[in-house]
Amino acid sequence: MREKIGKITLDYKHYPGKDFYCDGDVEDELLEIVKSQGEEEFRKIIEERAKWPILYHLSPLRENIVDWIPMEKDAKVLEIGSGCGAITGKLAQKAGSVTCIELSKKRSLINAYRHQDCDNVTIYVGNFQDIEPELPGDFDYICFIGVFEYGQSYIGTKNPYVDWLRMMRGHLKEGGRIIIAIENKLGLKYFAGCMEDHLGTYFSGIEDYAAGGGVRTFVRGRLERILEESGLQEYSFYYPYPDYKFMSAVYSDERLPKPGELYDNLRNFDRDRMLLFDEKQAFDGIVKDGLFPVFSNSYAVVIGPEMEIKYAKYSNDRAKEYAIRTELGITEGKPVIRKWALSQAAKEHIREMGKACADLAGRYEGSGLEINKCRISRDGACAEFEYVPGVTLEEIMDSFLEKEDWNSFYRLFDEYMVRTARGEELPVADYDLIFANILVSLPYESAIEDVEAVKASPWTVIDYEWTFGKAMSAKEIAYRALYCYVLENEKRKKLDLPQMARRLGMTVKEAEECISREMDFQKFVTGSHKALGELREAIGNKVMEPEKWLYKFDGSVQEEHVQVYMDRGHGYSEEDSFFVKDAYEGENRIALSLEVEKDVKMLRVDPAMDYCAVKIEKLMFNGIPVDEGRKNVVVNGKKLGKGSYVFATKDPNINIKLDRLEKGKQNRLEMELEIIRLTEGIAADMAGAVKKWF
Repeated sequence: MREKIGKITLDYKHYPGKDFYCDGDVEDELLEIVKSQGEEEFRKIIEERAKWPILYHLSPLRENIVDWIPMEKDAKVLEIGSGCGAITGKLAQKAGSVTCIELSKKRSLINAYRHQDCDNVTIYVGNFQDIEPELPGDFDYICFIGVFEYGQSYIGTKNPYVDWLRMMRGHLKEGGRIIIAIENKLGLKYFAGCMEDHLGTYFSGIEDYAAGGGVRTFVRGRLERILEESGLQEYSFYYPYPDYKFMSAVYSDERLPKPGELYDNLRNFDRDRMLLFDEKQAFDGIVKDGLFPVFSNSYAVVIGPEMEIKYAKYSNDRAKEYAIRTELGITEGKPVIRKWALSQAAKEHIREMGKACADLAGRYEGSGLEINKCRISRDGACAEFEYVPGVTLEEIMDSFLEKEDWNSFYRLFDEYMVRTARGEELPVADYDLIFANILVSLPYESAIEDVEAVKASPWTVIDYEWTFGKAMSAKEIAYRALYCYVLENEKRKKLDLPQMARRLGMTVKEAEECISREMDFQKFVTGSHKALGELREAIGNKVMEPEKWLYKFDGSVQEEHVQVYMDRGHGYSEEDSFFVKDAYEGENRIALSLEVEKDVKMLRVDPAMDYCAVKIEKLMFNGIPVDEGRKNVVVNGKKLGKGSYVFATKDPNINIKLDRLEKGKQNRLEMELEIIRLTEGIAADMAGAVKKWF
């Protein structure tokens, strides 16, 4: 009836003797991993195996959804649907005891082996309805993390979601909390082209599950009606971003996201997706219009007394020594910012912030650039900062950029340079002095449009996490700030970075070296493991952009369109191709400049949909000419001379073998062609006059 694995107890009293659901062989693979490897090896294994289920079940980032929730050391926690234990370990670390309920024995074994050193966890294996009557009534927290949507299957009544919450109220201590993490069926990612998480079909939630199925997610209003019908009147809504599975930030009604914050949206790892529009731009508009709670991808509902935490941001997709959580809390009625070390190794990073505060304050004294005061806790686990109201310099610069008020933009940037260059010869430099890390305390709301008012206002550096004890060129730090500024928002690409580099007095080489150092810095921060974006690429799910291939189906494909195909090791396909509408510069010239993803092995350019002769006048990859003579270029036409070909086909194509060329961190193909269309007869005669096919 009971089994011990390490210090964990598994209770089989209500186990029916058979698992009624299973993810297949991957569960055996997971069990083998947790039996033979410690958690410190999980990230390496996730990268090596590059599978969605391995990432989903073993990633430590899954714990973020409960890490921010304050729990007393003696708290009793009930985790319903504990699965393979993605959050069990974090709950055991935070609370006094954790009671898990899980129907699957295989998953319970995975949970037990991975957390076998936890002496405060009991896993009840079996059907929830069989176990529930024996549960005590004094839990401080009851967690439904990715479980509440299965209410029809768990409860099976006519009103399962209401009945389930009513049932669980009886097991909650007075003053306790129920935590629900669930997808929003109208989450923006579903409109933008992600499949519904549970059914794997497009637009299922948006269409109100018209096709049926046993899973239901809800909009906020429907969840509120369920809570109120259950007799639960005290609750708070939080908004995990990008969603609750791999949450990097959580917002609240008291601290909603600001324009520009929601830029990390390609975060579905489980399936291919479409990309119907730019979610970053859409979120910015939604935020400005006050609609974020409607379109948040997920909800975290805290039922019970209000919590002091109003916002948390995770920076733990990093090396352990730099993994931290930043949070906004309310203490004694006043807002306060705290940064917490998420590992023992990160405490030194937290302590360094105290030194950085003192050093930067000395450097910038009298410059008009204030440094937000910092206090380090005695154990080095927490840095506490004053809450400074205001508007980020980034938002102000965006307002001028959007109106293309270049005069104001340049004047504001020049002011930034004057203030930040102060003391650049001293051995202290804030490498991350980006515009988002400077807060401007404006005298009135409309002052955001008045550059003189902005210049006259107090400026405060609110985040100086990456301060180094050495002198750094002010122009290098400023150029990095500009580079990051443009990189995070498509709309900012109207800013001419080369021109800004010249404004800083930088050469092309110096600018390139700055970008190279930035790439090295990012690798330094993440350490030896891959960031989530790299893992998504390794797992290999496609992002399909229908707008790029609509022309294939609406009859509007014309001879002057250039089509590009990408072979990622599985051959060419129409789905992995797109048209370049503006490639023609006049009737007989084609110019292309393409960003090429790292996994593309061969790229094919179709210069026309007609018989033609083509001369390749320029072909460069990462600024280096491609040598056609080394079979780097293969065409389905006949060679007339150096770089010149005739195509006796209506499907001419030029193939560039990228796997034979040296790739960099950012890969760009540049191509210029001269093209002359031919009749079928002339093309055939010209091809026939050439002895050898290339």
